Amino acid sequence: MDKVVEKNELYDKAEKARSASRLMAIKTTEEKNAALTAIADGLLQDTAAILEANALDIEAAKAKGQTEALIDRLLLTKERIQAIANALKSLALLPDPIGDCLEEWDRPNGIHIRKMRVPLGVVGMVYEARPNVTVDATGLCLKTGNAVYLRGSASALHSNRALVKSIRFALEQTALPSGSVQLLEDVSHETADKFFKLNGYLDVLIPRGSKRLIETVLRQATVPVLETGAGNCHLFIDETADPEMAINIAINAKTQRPSVCNAIETIIVHGAWFKKYGRALIDRLEQAGVVCRIDKTLSGEFPSLPVATNEDWETEYLDKIVAIKAVKNI
Repeated sequence: MDKVVEKNELYDKAEKARSASRLMAIKTTEEKNAALTAIADGLLQDTAAILEANALDIEAAKAKGQTEALIDRLLLTKERIQAIANALKSLALLPDPIGDCLEEWDRPNGIHIRKMRVPLGVVGMVYEARPNVTVDATGLCLKTGNAVYLRGSASALHSNRALVKSIRFALEQTALPSGSVQLLEDVSHETADKFFKLNGYLDVLIPRGSKRLIETVLRQATVPVLETGAGNCHLFIDETADPEMAINIAINAKTQRPSVCNAIETIIVHGAWFKKYGRALIDRLEQAGVVCRIDKTLSGEFPSLPVATNEDWETEYLDKIVAIKAVKNI
């Protein structure tokens, strides 16, 4: 009975990805680049269907009362799909790393050894919310001669289905096997646990998302894991910084799109600069709708602002919140 249960979507798609990876390993640079371009064109042609699917995810997120930051991470627009397609075409123009000789040497016994870049096989991707990762991961894996097995979150399932449908249709018109891109649509936690343990199917597992997700994968996975870091970006404003430029950079880096992993979460300021321009910085941030959490050493000057805790300096807010600290020097 257990064997019947195990022969489900998870393992069926894992087998297909494994089979496709053997074909991917021998594809030429020209074939891979042509496929990336075809996928980019296909996504643009399928924009209406992709946006329709994305609207279902957005509607569900709003119904669940999700934050604006999470909804923004989920959101696809014509402009964002165009940017995703452009990124694929840029990727196609980059040199093919497969086959590069990193180093070579001769042994005393006459054996000549070469260290070369080769495909890994099947790359498992675990990620949250952002449907653009579906295409980013696919493009990078195909460029490097790998198959990819995608496991996104339930919040982006409609979007991911539409994107993968477009990708696979495009691949059918190319020399690359459409089976090289698989999407796990069962997003239950039970199936995720099994996904992390697909030994013999996955050659490496890459988690992309929150610190919690990365720690979960590291703790539970039995396949090799390529650990990534949670996005926690700092801006340092030096004593010599031009005040208008520094404040404009802070506003842009925090508010342009606060839900992405390269938005700043902490502003560290030289004490001398802060004495002159700190109030202007905080006023501008608050005018932009940013909640400022300040170090306790500054709380006397700004009694109305929340005091940052130790956790604030390592928190990825993904929202219009920033922690501010004054220091003596860099």
